[in-house]
Amino acid sequence: MQKACPECGEKIIGRTDKKFCSDYCRNAYNNKINKDSTNLVRNVNNLLRKNYRILQELNPTDKTKTSKSKLLAKGFNFEYFTSIYTTKTGTVYYFVYDQGYLPLEGDYFALVKRN
Repeated sequence: MQKACPECGEKIIGRTDKKFCSDYCRNAYNNKINKDSTNLVRNVNNLLRKNYRILQELNPTDKTKTSKSKLLAKGFNFEYFTSIYTTKTGTVYYFVYDQGYLPLEGDYFALVKRN
């Protein structure tokens, strides 16, 4: 019994468990299936990556202080972060992977790096 490629319909030659006739068809098929969710994930990952690069650039010494205007000027988006850490005293740090920021008084932020 011959199997047909789910992407192009060509006859599949080779291993019995092979599902696609080529890498091109396999990639095209999977890209079609994942297209809707992939776009959202790609956009969120791009925003997280941008935020991470900004925090990394402004915090070369693993602990520093910066202003909100400096973060915004570089394009930082405060709506996107990967985790929140609350200390025992109730202080809330926002993290983008291992780079974090703590809102301070007067539109300033403490930037930290988690080791």
